Amino acid sequence: MFGDLFEEDFSFISNNYCGKGKKSRPRDSEPPPPRDFTNLSGIKNQGGTCYLNSLLQTLLFTPEFREALFSLGPEELGTLDDSSKPDAKVRIIPLQLQRLFAQLLLLDQQAASTTDLTESFGWNSHEEMRQHDVQELNRILFSALETSLVGTSGHDLINRLYHGIIVNQIVCKECKNISEKQEDFLDLTVAVKGVAGLEEALWNMYVEEEYFENENLYRCGACDKLVEASKSAKLRKLPPFLTISLLRFNFDFEKCERYKETSCYTFPIQINLRPFCEQTETDDSEYMYELFSVIIHKGGCYGGHYHVYIRDVDELGNWQLQEEEDRLIEDKASRDPENAKVAENPLAELKGILSEEESKQIPVDQLGQKLLEKKGVSWNRKYRKQYGAFRKYLQNHPQIFEFSPEENKVSLKEKRKLLFKSDSQGQDLQSPPQKNDVQWNSGKNPARLKYSSAGCHWFDLNDSKVQPIKEKDIEKQFQGKESAYMLFYRKSQLKRPPEARGNPRYQIPEHLLNEMNAANTELQKKRAECDSANNSIDLHLHLGSRYKFHNGALHPSLICSQSTEEIMKLMKFCVDLKALMLESWEGDMILSIAKPLPAGLHLYQILDGDELTLDSIGLADGADVFVWNGKEVGGTKVMTGPTHEPLVINVLRLAEYNEGGKGQHFTESQHVFSCSTKLGDLRKALAPSGGIILKNGSGADKDAKIWEVFLEEDMKETVKSIGLMDGCSVLILDSHDQSFVNVSSGNLTAFTYDISWLQVKNFCRMDGEEERVKITATIETVMSDIKMQAIRELQLEEELASDSCLRPVSGNGKLLSPVPEDYTVKEAELKMGSLLGLCHGKAPTSTQLFLYFIVGSDQNTSPEMEIVVEETASVKE
Repeated sequence: MFGDLFEEDFSFISNNYCGKGKKSRPRDSEPPPPRDFTNLSGIKNQGGTCYLNSLLQTLLFTPEFREALFSLGPEELGTLDDSSKPDAKVRIIPLQLQRLFAQLLLLDQQAASTTDLTESFGWNSHEEMRQHDVQELNRILFSALETSLVGTSGHDLINRLYHGIIVNQIVCKECKNISEKQEDFLDLTVAVKGVAGLEEALWNMYVEEEYFENENLYRCGACDKLVEASKSAKLRKLPPFLTISLLRFNFDFEKCERYKETSCYTFPIQINLRPFCEQTETDDSEYMYELFSVIIHKGGCYGGHYHVYIRDVDELGNWQLQEEEDRLIEDKASRDPENAKVAENPLAELKGILSEEESKQIPVDQLGQKLLEKKGVSWNRKYRKQYGAFRKYLQNHPQIFEFSPEENKVSLKEKRKLLFKSDSQGQDLQSPPQKNDVQWNSGKNPARLKYSSAGCHWFDLNDSKVQPIKEKDIEKQFQGKESAYMLFYRKSQLKRPPEARGNPRYQIPEHLLNEMNAANTELQKKRAECDSANNSIDLHLHLGSRYKFHNGALHPSLICSQSTEEIMKLMKFCVDLKALMLESWEGDMILSIAKPLPAGLHLYQILDGDELTLDSIGLADGADVFVWNGKEVGGTKVMTGPTHEPLVINVLRLAEYNEGGKGQHFTESQHVFSCSTKLGDLRKALAPSGGIILKNGSGADKDAKIWEVFLEEDMKETVKSIGLMDGCSVLILDSHDQSFVNVSSGNLTAFTYDISWLQVKNFCRMDGEEERVKITATIETVMSDIKMQAIRELQLEEELASDSCLRPVSGNGKLLSPVPEDYTVKEAELKMGSLLGLCHGKAPTSTQLFLYFIVGSDQNTSPEMEIVVEETASVKE
């Protein structure tokens, strides 16, 4: 269950610890955050190690245990640096525990990692993700430490601090012979079910007697017969530190399942163990114990979460509840009204802003901006000197503000409800019986804790988070699904030396002090680098004197020999950007946010106001800022803002010639329009002689076949409102191309094939005037449709359709054989761009032949004649 922590094969002494099997873990790119206002360090949860974290924090805040561990030097334990050396004897577990304790005490980080320690246990990543029982871990960890310290001066560390003795006695009623048996313990396990609290449980165990009588008699060794007797147990030897495990988990034999006892179970802050001890002659002070740690389990018997309440015996932490801090500030302001403005607390303002938010959670930067809008002054100007950085201030108040997992959003923390008035069914708990005139507290009226007079304060250490709590908050853990699971008491006689108070360096070995000093120096260096990277931005400054306004956007002037862009690295909290530009600018100066677009550089809002910082106005790293006079660039007025953004539109037209009917069937050109341009104005600019506009419904893919027609009612809309964006394609069809469009349905009817033109020349007129028209066609267009379209385009009589045909014209101008009217362009083997002649006469059908012939023997002088005959006709016919 706990990996190699069970083993007793002295694997804790390693000849080559850093060799095979060690996991490589990627280092975080950013340094860990520093400690919060409590000045105490939490411990990272590796996935399911909250039970381990709670126990380790308890051991850390047991100063006598911590100092006894630190007293073991490298001469006894070896060093971690020697673990890779052959024949080096290194005791890994106590060394890693020393190092972890030093990090928790001295390293300026919010939470320490237990990775190295759990690896010394032999745990793998699977083990780290599994949650175990903290009571069992306590016994196993002590056993592993005892084993690993064999042969050192710390071999009795565990026994010296935690070992106690219970004596079980049976007294014969006849001969008064006492039979006894001693039992060692490192922790006491006490019942919870049916018991009002700890004192009653101890009374049942160490005061109440069990009697052997009637049919249940005891065989006395001295009398050598069955006799009446009494059986009892007493605490013979008390350890300096008493660990008590509460039996919260039981088994229901009727339902055959485990369950957790959530009934009220009280325990005192101070307890007198005299009634439960064998020897009671000494002074009461020998039996007085004070509570200093409560490990809490939240959840059910098959899973949950552990955290720990700990009394800071050495006063290492900074204990200050937020409501008391607020009260102190208010009191100071009321006593000194003249300086009340200086002492103004921003907490109420921030809480008010967050409480008004519907989403309850907003980005940190947005919260700062809302504070600026509400107060009329930025955080940096009004509060930074007194309270520090904005984000740090929020992090220092974890009782009020709660961050999202990625720590870029913040919300108000919900207050926890108190739980100690009824059981899980909401019924009043039954009071246990009174015994020997001792009145035990019942769940109906939970006991009020007798608070210790010591000046030490309590903290809730919940993995990485550390929060101050009041001593009376322990009452909340008497009952419920979140309740006390292990109790740790220390003898009241144990006094701490004055030099240990508030001194985390006390008794830490020199080599660990040096290691932590070096680690803190490295952390400070990394944080400075990270802070510089996170709190500085590169601004791209564009000087208006080096630009010209052309085709709807700003472009670098070709005649300017200097660079049009300067990169400045500035802190986010830099206020007066204009002052930095005065040396390189003359005249009126306006700073505008710019954005490179496909059409060129475009300007947006003006940066104005003395209180604005680069951070508060939302300038991101690499942002572009344009420096100009606010009116014109190069003599041309410049329109700014999102409503005048220039858009690059791909304008497509049908190609006039397409070799072989294949290849590109569009000609393409790019035009720039303002997004506020009316669609009607765009049509006038692109199709002045009339036509229709189609939008590519497939987006920016100009080769897609889905086209939508803009209807007449769309002409009043702007380019942006109808959905045209940078890179969108529009197709312009002139009047002679519109046969391919069904305007009523708004769809293009013939774009499944390559589109181009055929030219048709009129040979039906005899006045010698040459007329030609372009007819849009595809390789699947039928020749009869081409002929009819040509007749309409040439404005001829439609009756001509019944007595005319289309004939290809060769390169030397000769009319070739007429094309059957039921043929397609492809079947007629015509190339796009070919010239056809519209001639009198009918085209042969598919069963007829078109023949050329001459009369006479001289081909050069005899005129060529034409004839259409049936395929089945004989030569004679």
